[in-house]
This record gives sequence, C-alpha cells and structure tokens, in this order.
Amino acid sequence: MTPTSDKFVERKFIFEFPTITTEEKYQFEIPIHIPFLGNIYELAQRLITLFKVPVYIEKDLETELKLFVDKETLRFHDDVAEETLKRAQIGDIDVEDVIKKFERLFKEETAEYAEPRGSTDEELFATVYHKLVHSPALEAMLQVEHSYSLAVSEMTSQRDNELAATTERQAKEISHLVSGIGEFSTEAEVNTLAARHCEDQNMIQAKIDSQIDSMQETQRREYREWLMTLLEEQAEEASSATPPTPSPTHVARPVKIDATPKGKGRASNEVEAEVSDPALEESFTIHLGSQMKQMHNIRIMSADVLQLCRTHVSSKGGQNMQPQRFQTALALYSNDLCGLVLLTDGLISSFSGTTKDFISVCQQSTEFHFPPIDDQLEKIREGVKETASWREEHWSAENLSIPSQQWRRAASSGALRTGDVYVTRHANLTEVHVVFHMVIDDSLRSNEINSRHPAILGLRNVLKTACSNDVTTLTVPLLLAHQMTEEMTVAWCAKRAELVLKCVKGFMIEMASWGGSELKNLQFVVPEGISEEVFASLAAMLPSVFRVSNPLVFKASSTPITPKTT
Repeated sequence: MTPTSDKFVERKFIFEFPTITTEEKYQFEIPIHIPFLGNIYELAQRLITLFKVPVYIEKDLETELKLFVDKETLRFHDDVAEETLKRAQIGDIDVEDVIKKFERLFKEETAEYAEPRGSTDEELFATVYHKLVHSPALEAMLQVEHSYSLAVSEMTSQRDNELAATTERQAKEISHLVSGIGEFSTEAEVNTLAARHCEDQNMIQAKIDSQIDSMQETQRREYREWLMTLLEEQAEEASSATPPTPSPTHVARPVKIDATPKGKGRASNEVEAEVSDPALEESFTIHLGSQMKQMHNIRIMSADVLQLCRTHVSSKGGQNMQPQRFQTALALYSNDLCGLVLLTDGLISSFSGTTKDFISVCQQSTEFHFPPIDDQLEKIREGVKETASWREEHWSAENLSIPSQQWRRAASSGALRTGDVYVTRHANLTEVHVVFHMVIDDSLRSNEINSRHPAILGLRNVLKTACSNDVTTLTVPLLLAHQMTEEMTVAWCAKRAELVLKCVKGFMIEMASWGGSELKNLQFVVPEGISEEVFASLAAMLPSVFRVSNPLVFKASSTPITPKTT
C-alpha cells in the first residue's frame, strides 16, 4: 500500500514466545494501523486477553510492540517524505505554496516569529471605559447614557402605542365584518382582511424596529467616539480637577430631573415609592465552612426579578437615573460582577413568557459593550442545534428517564431541557451584568421534587459558573418560580424553600473546593404578592439552615474584678 500524508497503512505485527515446559515457540500476528494513535500498553493488555497468552511475557510483548510501532511509524513518514520529494521533482507540488504554508504556520504557532498583535477595538474600548468610569467623568458618562436611553425608550413607547392603536382599529373592522357574514360580507373577505391586518402590523413593527436599530447603532458610534475624545482631553488637561463636559452634539436628549422636593407633592411621593427597596426584606450574615470559615451576606426579599434589570419610569413619564447604575458601571470590568437566575422555557424565543419581557427590558436602552440581546440569543440558538445533535447521538430516552415522545420532540426541535442554562451579558441593566437563563418545566409545580431534580442540578451549574467567572453577587428565585400560583400553599412554599436553601448551602460549601472567586452576596427572591406571614416564615428558616453570625454581648461593670490568688 502506498502511504499518503492524510491516511494510514496496515502493517502486520508478529510476536513469538516460548513455553516453559517445551522448547516449542508459539506466535500470533495482528494488523496494526500506522501511524498508531492508541496506547501501546492498553493494546498489549488486549492482546494478552484475546490470545490468552501467559502473563510472564507481558513485559516482552510491550517492549517489542513499542519497538515495532516506532520503527514502522518512522518508516511510514520516510515513505511519505520520499513520495512528496518525487512529486516535487516532477512538478506535481508547488514548492512556493509549501514555503508560504510553513511560513504562515511559523508565524501563527511560534511566538518568536509571530507578528505583533495589537489590541482589538473591543479591548481598546473596554480599557478606555474602565479608565474613565473610575475618574471624575463618571457622572457625565452616565448622563450621556441616560439621555440615549430616554430617546430609545420614547421610540419604543411610540411603537407600542402605534401597534396598540392599530390592533384596536383592526379588531373593530374584523368585528364589523364578522357580524355581517351572509348579509354584506363573506368568510373569504374576513380571511383576506385578517391577512392584510397581520401584514400591516408586521410592516409597522419592522419599520419602527429598523429606526430603533439605526438610532442605537448611531448612539454606539457617537458614544465610543466621545469617550475617545474625552480621554484625550483628560490627558491634555491632567492638571485640571474638573473633567471635560460632554459635547451637546453627542447628547440625544437632556436628562429630565424632578425639581419637586421629596415629601412635597403627590408626584414626588409616587416616584420615591417606585424606586424604593422592596417592603418585604431580611438580611443576614452567615459563616460557612468546617475549618476555614468564610463570611457571606444572605438576603431574602419579595420582588419582581425584572425590577433588578428595568430602569424605573416616574409618574411624569421620565426615567430616573438610579444610584444602582453607578455601582453597575464601576463593576462592569472588574472581578465583582452581579448575576441573576432567570427562569425560562427551552425554546429561546422572544414571543412569550419571561424571556419576552426580559428582551423588552433590554431593548429599552442601547447596549454599548456587548452584542444586542437578539444577537446573543441567535448565537445561542445556533449552539443549541449542535448540543441537540450531540445528545441525540450519545444519549437516549431510557438513560434520561423521559418519555420517548418528549425526547423525539425535543431532539427534532433543538430545544433545551429542564436544568439547562445559557448565559447572556449586559451592560445596560440596572443591577445585573450576567443573566443565567435556566430552563424549567411544569414538573416544578409538584411538591415531590428532590435534590436530584434537573432544576436543582442546574442551580449547581449556575453557582459553579458564577464562582469561575468572577460573579460575586447572585440572585436566585427561592421557590423556583417568578409568580405565585394556586398550588403554592404555605406548606408547599416552606418545603420548596427548605429544599433550595439546603441544596444551595451544600453547593456553596462545595464551591470552596472549586477555586475561583468567592460568592460574597447571595439574594433569594420570592414572587410579589406573597403574604407577610409566609415571607416571615421563610425568613425565619434562613438562620436554621445557615449558620448566622451573632455578636457576643458583654456586660460592663463599674468595679474592677481582680483575679483570686492562691
């Protein structure tokens, strides 16, 4: 067989060995593919088992097998090299092309010969932003971002209002036409009108979405150019304590500030109530670990998880630049990131459910640092297809203990399953940098789930990913639900909370051996609308599950106490 560089040849390995009782020699032969990509010692053990040869020849077999493979591999490469040289001599190979290929490999693989690589635009922008955000220019930067978000939010509201008005008008037209079927209209006319209404709505949404995308792209470009200019001006005026003010040409709209003093007027009270902290909230300091104890801050609160992402809107229609945005901006390029576990379905769609509301929140302002949420989800969808094909090839419905019909439907649609997690990155949300989208299903409505449920294992993966990627603050839905439902009785909530708390505690103790960053702050969120009695019982459960740090109280005495002498 003629060897080639991209194939293999088959060589016969013959081995002879004597017996102890007689002078006869036994031999066996096997074909071996050269180059041999397996393990020599593993192959020797397989031969001993296959041919039932005595174990005292094990060392001799391994030695001869290794020598044979090394010799034949060298011979194979020599034959390939000789054949390549002959092809080069007769002109079948372009020598210049080979030289260019070797030159490219040396530059790409050898640091000594590699061309100096400069920073990419994304790395340069991240460096500039991190430097400016930790300077007196922070407030000016956030004001510019806030003015941009007002412009985007206004156009988004215009789109929603126009779609709502169109829907209302179309509903009246359809209702009028349906009521006259058989008199002045037909079913075909109703279907034609409905199709035209759907097309009109798609046209309106596509038109305004295109305008929003164009505006956001312009804002990204202007914002980056302005930051570069701001950095140059700061370098030139290093002695000045006051940062350069933003140019009005780069500000889309002035920031609206409510000048009414707090406590005076109903509107001010409404704004203050909208941005206030949750009414139901408890905080604890705990210690975890057997010997080297680590301190963590635990917080339980009743709130809508999207409130941690959404920029709050005042009663006057303007947006308030929240103090949390300062902390989020300062920690963006640091090792103290904030994460949120968001429960979703396995379709990665933007048409319904929590994912739709979350995407709507993300689209209220321009993303300057990471790809837009739609692009991130599209990339995740492409990755899910590869994951689904791999699972279909290596796993089966029996191994996963799920109905075969559900397995075929999930495999064909490329959907994720319960416990799967995908991650998105954000810089335009209020208190969140990283969102862990964990897939759940209706099985979580049951009261019989245990610590081996896929959703609980998904939480473990979330904590492991968080501590491996500098996420030090994590928000977790305590009941594994974002809304209260009928089956959530007091006993149901207590049992579910106890399961999640104990599992998370075990994961946090296990986290110490994983390495990476330490999870300093852990927030448990329960749905809005939970009763104060149930919330109080859940808050009281925390000290019993975790070890709460309690101070020691000493009583002071006015008379000194002297030790007794014996």
